[in-house]
Amino acid sequence: MNQAVLSNKQALVSEIIDKIKNSESTVVCEYRGLSVAEVTELRRNLRAEDVDFKVYKNTMFQRACDETGFEELKETLAGPNAFAFSKDATAPARVLAKFAKKHKALVLKKGIVEGKVVDEDTIKELSNLPNREGMLSMLLSCLQSPISSFARAVQAVADAKPADASAVQEVKAEEPEKKEAVEEAAPAEEAKPAEEAKEEAPADEPKSEEAAPAENAAE
Repeated sequence: MNQAVLSNKQALVSEIIDKIKNSESTVVCEYRGLSVAEVTELRRNLRAEDVDFKVYKNTMFQRACDETGFEELKETLAGPNAFAFSKDATAPARVLAKFAKKHKALVLKKGIVEGKVVDEDTIKELSNLPNREGMLSMLLSCLQSPISSFARAVQAVADAKPADASAVQEVKAEEPEKKEAVEEAAPAEEAKPAEEAKEEAPADEPKSEEAAPAENAAE
């Protein structure tokens, strides 16, 4: 074999290996029966989702499968096949499955998703999932509810603090007034028994004066 041809084949296999390793999803599909216009439309749809669509010889892809440990894909490599590569795990399946519904000539086979070989049924299931941005949006909407509740609770506590502080200040302001009132009331209560004793004292004095003349009379 010509050395140049061999080098080109090795370079092609290395290219396929890099694409498989650097992709979250690789899908194998057969495009037999699609027109040139339909293939062009499919490429455009895939490009819009940042999916790389390539046509390789089956023998080259088989070698790449041997070197990457995905020998299970080799059984599907018959007929004119094309390969979709993407860093989005669901984008190739979503675009290809949608296109296949309108164009029955496009046949989905197997694929590699996040390092695992998947069959046609799994690819169709993945096609029902949103893209990465859509999944992040769904996740965010799920998280927003408890976060919003927590934020409202924190705000309620923050709003309640000034009112609580004012109440504490009012209580502290009332305490000296109550203390002064108690202190003023204490001397008044102490003075009251003294006054009562003073008022009772003159009543005893006349009695003693009356007794004295009685003693003088006896003398």
